[in-house]
Amino acid sequence: MAHPVFDNRVTRMLGVDIPIANAPMGGVVNPVLVAAVAEAGGIGMIPGSMGAAYASGFIEDMKARTNRTFGVNIPVSFSDPSIADTLQEQGIRYVTTSTGPVASFTAKLQQGGIKVFHVVTSLDTAKQAADAGVDGLIVEGSEGAGLRGATEVSMMVLLPLITGHIDLPVIAAGGIVDGVSMAAAFAMGAEGVQMGTRMLASLESSVHDNFKATLVATPETGTLFINRHLKKPLRVLRTRTTEKYEFATEGDAFMELVRGVPRVYQEGDMEAGFASVGSSTGRIEDVAPVAEIIRRTVEEFGAVIERLGSNHLRR
Repeated sequence: MAHPVFDNRVTRMLGVDIPIANAPMGGVVNPVLVAAVAEAGGIGMIPGSMGAAYASGFIEDMKARTNRTFGVNIPVSFSDPSIADTLQEQGIRYVTTSTGPVASFTAKLQQGGIKVFHVVTSLDTAKQAADAGVDGLIVEGSEGAGLRGATEVSMMVLLPLITGHIDLPVIAAGGIVDGVSMAAAFAMGAEGVQMGTRMLASLESSVHDNFKATLVATPETGTLFINRHLKKPLRVLRTRTTEKYEFATEGDAFMELVRGVPRVYQEGDMEAGFASVGSSTGRIEDVAPVAEIIRRTVEEFGAVIERLGSNHLRR
């Protein structure tokens, strides 16, 4: 079991060998990173948050780097529906949709042969997505980075709740960094996982080296939520700049801090704005190549599954 071979609805539906996806983080993931995920047999995801033109250029770059399949994320709340035509023309096989309800153009994507997974953060939003006819779900626990749902539900509660009520392939996101956390997600019904913060701390990610070093040094208590009072909680790195907004009851911390975000990501000035990172920072011990991250995760996943049966079941 040290080198497991995966065969489930996610791998079959998306045409991949390993059900591990990179989070489609705009301005963070680049063609080198996404191609590395795809080449390792995983679910390479392109960010659509930078616009259709950017995504098209990214796709062309990817085609020059890999013959493997890869997908695109569409942030529904600020995307032009014409992106559906673009993705079909480019031969994209799968899409994730996020930041809003199921897109009105989901059926059009599916008619073009594209599988659609929708991001959900509660049982209600999962039911709405299932009723709308999506092919699968990305279930995001509150441990994850960036914008969360209006209510914060941890993966330990949310994932088995959704998989217990809805029979769709599920990719778990939030707190996934290694084989142990992947095995835990599979035990709760997931058939794939998505890594965001762990991929930030990869050699291929676009963030500044100081940002990566900060992730490795940050403990499990090193993140916080801002904008809870607006019911738009955003999990960010705890810094002198961000912690003053943790218990704010007015104002919009996002708008006040967003101008400094490019300096955080590109220059490594961690006090210039906010860094969207998950609470899994406490379990990231190094900066490693994407292929190595995936290899370690798969091997540890197999070892964990084998150990559980050996240690806890009578033969």
